[in-house]
Amino acid sequence: MGEKITLTASDGVTIGAYKAVPAGTPRGGVVVIQEIFGINPHIQAVADGYAAEGYLAIAPALFDRLEPGIELGYTGADWDKAIDLMNRTDKEKALLDIEAAVAAASAGGKVGIVGFCFGGLMTFISAARVPGLSAAVAYYGGGIADVADLKPKVPLMLHFGERDEWIPPSAIEKIRAAQPQAQIYLYPTGHAFNRAGYPPYDEASATLAKSRTLAFFADHL
Repeated sequence: MGEKITLTASDGVTIGAYKAVPAGTPRGGVVVIQEIFGINPHIQAVADGYAAEGYLAIAPALFDRLEPGIELGYTGADWDKAIDLMNRTDKEKALLDIEAAVAAASAGGKVGIVGFCFGGLMTFISAARVPGLSAAVAYYGGGIADVADLKPKVPLMLHFGERDEWIPPSAIEKIRAAQPQAQIYLYPTGHAFNRAGYPPYDEASATLAKSRTLAFFADHL
């Protein structure tokens, strides 16, 4: 189990974060970037999972500037609120919060970043714009195709579902053309396939993607 901490961004704003600490000396740091549902039990479990693999994991609460302590489910009013929060999030300020999380995670050594959905998009942008990173992995990042010409400064891995209802094959091909150096993997599944315990979780795809991600981090952190 991890703990709730606070981070202070370079503009002086304080946000919450979830911190998971490994047993023994960390092999590196990992910043975990949320979906649109906040630092909910799933994202906390993801951070715990990286800590179990030996990494100091930090998950910054990117919606705290709008509403602190967001932990949402996936249907009904929670879904509507998640969409609203995503649409109102200032990505420039979110990058400041991610930078603060990278600084905190650097206590564990070299830092990688991994994000999911909205967090996948922010991970891709961070790979180009946030200092202090050594590797970046984005899962089903909606909107990456719209900024595909950004120039990542660190090694990049991208995971997509072949049947993702939000990210069509044409978007993935646009990203592939713009980022020929990236490791891009497709899985026979849909969006949010890593969300363990919740539909549309796909265990086989999630397990394979995680093994690739861990090997990637082992190489670069």
